[in-house]
Amino acid sequence: MRVAIVSKTFVAATAQRQLEWIARQPGVELTLITPDAWRSDDGRTLPFVGQFVEGYAYRRLPVVFNGKYHFYLYRGLRHTLDALRPDLVHIDEEPYNPAGAQAQRVADRLGAATVFVAWQNLYRAYPPPFAQLEQYNYAHTAHIIAGNSGAAEVVRKKGYAGPLSVFSLHGVDPDVYAPRPGSACTDGDFVIGYVGRLVLYKGIGLLIEALAGLPATCRLRLVGSGPDEQRLRELAATQGVADRVDFVAAVPTTEIPAVLADLDVLALPSLSQPNWVEQFGRVLIEAMSCGVPVVGSDSGEIPNVIGDAGFVVPEGDVSALRRVLAALADSPGERRRLGRLGRERVLARFTQEQVAARTAQVYREVLARRPSALAPAGGG
Repeated sequence: MRVAIVSKTFVAATAQRQLEWIARQPGVELTLITPDAWRSDDGRTLPFVGQFVEGYAYRRLPVVFNGKYHFYLYRGLRHTLDALRPDLVHIDEEPYNPAGAQAQRVADRLGAATVFVAWQNLYRAYPPPFAQLEQYNYAHTAHIIAGNSGAAEVVRKKGYAGPLSVFSLHGVDPDVYAPRPGSACTDGDFVIGYVGRLVLYKGIGLLIEALAGLPATCRLRLVGSGPDEQRLRELAATQGVADRVDFVAAVPTTEIPAVLADLDVLALPSLSQPNWVEQFGRVLIEAMSCGVPVVGSDSGEIPNVIGDAGFVVPEGDVSALRRVLAALADSPGERRRLGRLGRERVLARFTQEQVAARTAQVYREVLARRPSALAPAGGG
């Protein structure tokens, strides 16, 4: 089966390994269509570099409204899909996204089946034209993969009645995100880490407040950039811990495993907002795969990701967060135990190989229901 996946996700080099695993699935001939570069929401422009592209082809296209997650469109998408003549188009976009509707319309003209991805786990009614795009895609797609149970509930509530699978499309390569013995859990400073955008709704301010009540041997390392950096620096000064909070610039995705390996614990105490709750928390499984213990809040999908392999605290509860961090600081043995559990949980549920197998099974099920998709487009 000829499959084209339309996605900005795979501009990130480490994510490309997911496609290598999909391409290894029996009977899959895969082509990635992705932006030639993407402007991330932390202000960086990330060019596509085909670093992990064994077994599949790729096409880089320019986009308009680059960096606008829910407004952008591809240039040349119709011509590219016309040339590829896929049996199935995997549209790695929310159903209300204009780029998703663009891909769906081209697929319809080609007679190709489509699979959409949904992560939005809060019900929201969108204004025109997004509501119309969403309903068009619901009516025309052959399958939706919901990345979490909340997203599955949302698409059903909005009227999607077709086939649906619920599993995370976020997977990690356990050979890349692997424990590095001796890099953390030492007798020196206890390093609490956060990796991601510097925005208050990720609960970073709570980490600074929690740090203020922890021993001087505890430090907080914030890796990333974002609009709230200055406010976080001011909060650290106000709390009297500016000398124990390290702000580290965002690093390429290929350097994240090394960053995680130098942490004693990874924290993601996200705070739900009226228009957002945590949809997954990819950095959690990256840290777990590296054998780094994790602490998260009970926002959205975080408890389901962590399971019994880490600590979950009530969101917004600084005291509970401080108690957990203090307990981990005092117990290297507990940190090692949770690190092992996290690694085991990733190997059992969240590897790229497992995600690829489930994704390819969806492709097969879609095309089994639509045998004409395997015939040459336009043929008879």
